Amino acid sequence: MFFTYNRTVRFQDTDAAGVVYFANVLAICHEAYEESLEASNINLKDFFTNSSVAFPIVHASVDFLRPMFVGDKLLISLIPQKIGVEKFEITYEITVAEVVVAKAITRHVCIDVSSRSKRELPDEIVQWLETNRRDAERRRSREVM
Repeated sequence: MFFTYNRTVRFQDTDAAGVVYFANVLAICHEAYEESLEASNINLKDFFTNSSVAFPIVHASVDFLRPMFVGDKLLISLIPQKIGVEKFEITYEITVAEVVVAKAITRHVCIDVSSRSKRELPDEIVQWLETNRRDAERRRSREVM
């Protein structure tokens, strides 16, 4: 199934109008991304501090469908997919009480840290992408039945 992450909106996530500040939605999505990696037994410390390879976000977008407030219980579903030998994209859907309140996308490119040039995705990320793709396909096939 899709990887899901539960999170409660905190006061620090909101703006003066009392709704989640737009940039914090991407921070919340990134939390879900990190949890997904960890759930796949990827060591986060190694992943984010590896001196030879990095995965910068080269594109991000969010569609806000309904406001999110302090105390809201968010369910963030994410589907990562490979879109090239050196890049992947993650689609996020954020719901509150089974109502979709936001959708987001982040696109990541694998680079060699020293040369800053693109390189192929390492095996552990390819495996993470493949596992999530298979899980998403299984869920879609069950929904069609």
